[in-house]
Amino acid sequence: MRQLVVYTYVTVDGVAESPEEWQFPYYSKDVEDFNVSQILNADAILIGRKTYEIFARFWPQKRNNEFGIADKLNSMPKYVVSSTLDDTSWGNSTVIRGDVAAEVAKLKEQAGSYLAVPGSLTLARSLMASELVDEIRLLVHPVVMGSGRRLFEPDCPSLRLELRESRAFGSGVVCLAYAPDRRHGHAHQEESQ
Repeated sequence: MRQLVVYTYVTVDGVAESPEEWQFPYYSKDVEDFNVSQILNADAILIGRKTYEIFARFWPQKRNNEFGIADKLNSMPKYVVSSTLDDTSWGNSTVIRGDVAAEVAKLKEQAGSYLAVPGSLTLARSLMASELVDEIRLLVHPVVMGSGRRLFEPDCPSLRLELRESRAFGSGVVCLAYAPDRRHGHAHQEESQ
């Protein structure tokens, strides 16, 4: 059975997506190597439509293992959660429609290492709410944005996490890897008992 791993860049104040490109000043060689390993060690990626469209415009033009992952990304299975996407011309892509939780659960039952969910905030939140996420890897950047989309929005359900790994990079970025702590349920459930 494979794991499902969400990984995303966040700022210290939790912003994962904003109009400003805050992450690039911190993109050091060790951060790049970490990002490459996330794809190279995955069996497949699971993404939302918007992320698919961004990736599908960029990666098919990259060859000869550009950025260390182009060949793998272009050939690996890609599962896209969308109710509107019709064009899946980027090789080895499959659209998931309907009962996403059930379809993702089936993907997790297959043999392999893990399904990577890079970015795709709306999808990641949905997968966490469905208790399908096995690990959350946050690359925390030493910057405060104040506003922008967050992985954990104010209305998301509470979730207890267990630290699996922490790693600091030379640029000041810190990777925090957490597993949902399902032994205790959601934090608000325990507090109300």
